[in-house]
Amino acid sequence: MTTFIVPKDIFHGLGSLENLKNLEGTKAVIVTGGSSVRKNGALEKTRTFLTEAGITPAVFSGVEADPSIETVLKGAAFFTEEQPDIIVGLGGCSAIDAAKAMWVYYEYPDSKLEELAAPFGVKKMRNKATFVAIPSTSGTGTEITGLSVITDTDKGVKYPLVSHELTPDVAIIDGELCASMPKSVTANTGIDALSHGVEAYVSNIADRYNDPLAKESINLVFKNLARAVAEPGDLETRQAMHDASCLAGMAFTNVWLGIVHAMSHQVGGTFGVAHGCGNAILMPNVIRFNAKVTDKYGDLAALLGKSTAEEFAREVAGLTASVGVAGSFKECGIDEEKWNAKLDSMTEHALKDPCTLFNPRKPTFDEIKAIYQACYDGTAIVF
Repeated sequence: MTTFIVPKDIFHGLGSLENLKNLEGTKAVIVTGGSSVRKNGALEKTRTFLTEAGITPAVFSGVEADPSIETVLKGAAFFTEEQPDIIVGLGGCSAIDAAKAMWVYYEYPDSKLEELAAPFGVKKMRNKATFVAIPSTSGTGTEITGLSVITDTDKGVKYPLVSHELTPDVAIIDGELCASMPKSVTANTGIDALSHGVEAYVSNIADRYNDPLAKESINLVFKNLARAVAEPGDLETRQAMHDASCLAGMAFTNVWLGIVHAMSHQVGGTFGVAHGCGNAILMPNVIRFNAKVTDKYGDLAALLGKSTAEEFAREVAGLTASVGVAGSFKECGIDEEKWNAKLDSMTEHALKDPCTLFNPRKPTFDEIKAIYQACYDGTAIVF
């Protein structure tokens, strides 16, 4: 027996932000990142709709990319002062991920990050508040998932918190919020959505409930990402990419991810590489590695008129290049000497990452290290 868990309410489509007017509660804290949701009007609309629902809004802003545990603890302290019964994560992945972790520390102030990062280490939630997720980027699917990634900057390590307890209660998938995304963010987050669909489809616990969602998300990304980058004001394309991200999130929150993410977490935490970019660089060689134990990449190749895992890996690399995402970690500007100095520790942490548990092929230390090195050099690896 298995389960399929997604938010209780998912509102999707252009203009769906207005559904905030139907929420029930008394006090909300809105967690945001930088100034983008202020500039594009999303924050003001969110505050207005909450007020119309009789809910008093407060705002915690300034969440950084790759949110740190320090920011999470500041947010949790703000929650304790405000005592919200609704938490709203508004913005990109960082804002929503941080809001989820703040929620945990609000309900369990004595939590330790390392303990929360153990598989399913989050205790029963919703003792004080419920959670609403409103993404303004199309890639992470965090509005749907029981996942939050928090960085310990002192250690240079990203910790994924993995628990169905973190699945939002309400998700709002409104493509209008994405129109102001810069091209580079559109590209990186779009490839991130692709990686979620691909890894969910080949997960070692994949099933018939999640496979169709993963495949359709992949189909939508290949059909719409290049246009979303080239024509950012095309709202229908924006909505299609937003839907792709959500569908991929619905798939992977139930069957989880694999070593693309386990490895990307480390490169991001160590060298600051954008998550979608890291996934894009790693994905083709991970496909080649996993193809030895699964034939499911052939199904994905068929979506594109191809037939083999190698052809699919090349199509992924081609899409990545077409939207201006780097093809190697060297191309990202990482110094070779610094890379070599961190290679063993990144490999060790990748093996311990919870995502590795769901990869279709169990990797060894040397195999992870070899994939890393090939992806640094920008070469195709042979297993």
